[in-house]
Amino acid sequence: MTESETTTRRTPDIEIIEDDSFSYDGFQVVRGEFFSHIYEPSFTLNQNKISVNMACVRKLPDVEYVQALVHPEEKMLIIRPCHEEEKDSFRWRSAGKKLSPKQVTCKIFFAKIFTLMGWNLDYRYKLLGKLVRSNGELLFVFNLNNPEIYERFYREGEKPRVSRTPVYPDEWKNQFGVSVEEHKRSLSINTFSDYTIFGVRDTAPKQQSSESSDNQESTYGYEH
Repeated sequence: MTESETTTRRTPDIEIIEDDSFSYDGFQVVRGEFFSHIYEPSFTLNQNKISVNMACVRKLPDVEYVQALVHPEEKMLIIRPCHEEEKDSFRWRSAGKKLSPKQVTCKIFFAKIFTLMGWNLDYRYKLLGKLVRSNGELLFVFNLNNPEIYERFYREGEKPRVSRTPVYPDEWKNQFGVSVEEHKRSLSINTFSDYTIFGVRDTAPKQQSSESSDNQESTYGYEH
């Protein structure tokens, strides 16, 4: 008798209770931010720079260029794969065989987002997102209303220090998350008509080789 067969025989059947009256009314979907999420897609804004994490790049390893779309009213951010030649595209990862995210310097875009959200320019903000398929497109969707906030502290004679423990919006203190219905609606993308495609780069790129674009920040606004 194999180990799996022994385990199966020792495991008692679990009784399934049929209850058609069950309802999700009153339940809240616990926010993913309250759990460990190193393998979840994330988008970070910090000191005039934006970047995604490795989870994003690994989920779409063949994508080199993306666009940033913002819905100012719904406070939603989309990272949308695109071709290099498309307007307002920018490289989100390294150009070599080794996959790694790029930090993109974008002072204007950064300032507009922080003004829209009323955020503190000294803090680091991290957004958790989901990979969504909408109308045949794969998109990373991030809710600007749900940031993890990492405060930056200044002490005389010391370098600024960023907290490793995030703080959350005040309205989260007395809730676990949002209702099931609201959660279903939160990532639904029906149309791009109300989204604005932002030019993330601070300056327009000049013609140059892929090697030079990886080793310089001056034109593209990228950092290693």
